[in-house]
Amino acid sequence: MIFWIDSSINNLLLFLVVKFIEWFPFYQQIRLEFGFSTEKDQDAAERLSNMIKRKALQLSKLEAKIEGKDVLVIGPGPSLERNIEFIKKNNKKYTKIAADGVVEILLNKKIRPDVVVSDLDGNPKYLRMAENLGAIMVIHAHGDNVEYLRKYVPKFRKIIGTTQVMPTENVYNFGGFTDGDRSVFLAEEMRAKSITLMGMDFDNNPRKVSKNHDVDFELKRKKLKTAKKLLEMLGKQSKSKLINKSNSRINGIRSQP
Repeated sequence: MIFWIDSSINNLLLFLVVKFIEWFPFYQQIRLEFGFSTEKDQDAAERLSNMIKRKALQLSKLEAKIEGKDVLVIGPGPSLERNIEFIKKNNKKYTKIAADGVVEILLNKKIRPDVVVSDLDGNPKYLRMAENLGAIMVIHAHGDNVEYLRKYVPKFRKIIGTTQVMPTENVYNFGGFTDGDRSVFLAEEMRAKSITLMGMDFDNNPRKVSKNHDVDFELKRKKLKTAKKLLEMLGKQSKSKLINKSNSRINGIRSQP
């Protein structure tokens, strides 16, 4: 873990660069596979940083929600349906991290997420509703969502920013690629006691949760395959207890009915 100290901002505030040197080779593989531009990704991170100068939430607020806690990371896969009652029954036991589009499903089921991890391609109405109900918004910047950043970031009150390239002021790199696996990497970095995956069905055909944006299902399947590989890598070195209650088998993460 590397700490970057900028003494000119907020009295020696620590900006966390999470294992960036270790993460960057994985990002490079992803970039080459999907044709991403490092320059565009970095530009998006800088843009987000500038946009949230006055609305950046302190990282300590996120740590307080997760450190030492039992955490649910919730995705929109088909297996979520069988676990809805489990989530409701254990609502107070777990910190609930929702991956983007699943927010709409959870709120319609009267389940309020504690943290939302999003690159803003979910339904903005439900994302704003989650924040109004108390969720911490972790907003991701990449080269393909700059327009969403411009359009939706001003609508949120407080934000923690993330990137998949070099961190900058108030924009962190916790590792991970999609909203789902990035949520797991975030919980791991915030030192969760345990992380239980629900609705993280990487081997199923992805479903369109929100009507707000078109979905390239072939690209989505490819991204889910990469996300699964990253979680299998994390499973070999995680300090948190990892449990999988989703349909997909993930090597290194213990499955639980």
